[in-house]
Amino acid sequence: MVKRIFDIIFSILGLIITLPIFVLIAIWITIDSKGGVFYSQERIGKDFKPFKLYKFRSMVKGADKKGMLTVGEKDTRITPSGYFIRKYKLDELAQLINVLKGDMSLVGPRPEVKKYVDLYNDEQKKVLSVKPGITDYASIEYYNENEILEKSSEPEKMYIEEIMPHKLNLNLKYIKEQSLLTDFKIILKTIKKIIIRN
Repeated sequence: MVKRIFDIIFSILGLIITLPIFVLIAIWITIDSKGGVFYSQERIGKDFKPFKLYKFRSMVKGADKKGMLTVGEKDTRITPSGYFIRKYKLDELAQLINVLKGDMSLVGPRPEVKKYVDLYNDEQKKVLSVKPGITDYASIEYYNENEILEKSSEPEKMYIEEIMPHKLNLNLKYIKEQSLLTDFKIILKTIKKIIIRN
C-alpha cells in the first residue's frame, strides 16, 4: 500500500514536471515520421496479467513485425527523433502513465513480452509475483543492451540464453531486497547512469 502511494505521488509529480518535455517530444515525433506519438505493446505483468506498456514511438510504424529486439543504435527501424529519445531514455517517460494506472511501479522487474515469458522456468516465474517497473537492477546493468546484442551474430539466441537469465537473477535479487529505500537507491543509480553515459 505504501509503495502504491509512493508510485501515485511520484508518477503525478513526474508527469507534471516532464509535461513540457512530453509536448516537445510529441511534436518532434509527429514531424519526424508517420505514425502515432505513442507506441504500445502487450507485456506480461504481475500474476501473468497482460497489459499495454506505453512508450514514445522511436521506430517506424510496424517495426515490431520485423522482430521484437532492437539490435544496436543503428537499427534501420529507428527514426532520427527515436535515436535521440532512446539515447536519453526519454521514450520510457510515457510509462509514468502505466504507473499512474497501476499496471507498473516506478521500480520493479522490467516487463517482458509473452514470447519470452513463456520460456521462464518455475524459479524465474517468481518475478511475476510483483508489479513490473520502469527501472530495476537489470535496467542499470544492461543499459547498453542494444550495443551488446549488436556484436552478436545471433542476437536473439544471445538474449534468451545469456542476457535474459542474468536479468531475471537480478530481478529475483530485487524481490528479496525490495523496500522504499532500495527503490530510492535504484532510481538515483538510474539517473546517475543516464547522466554518466551521455
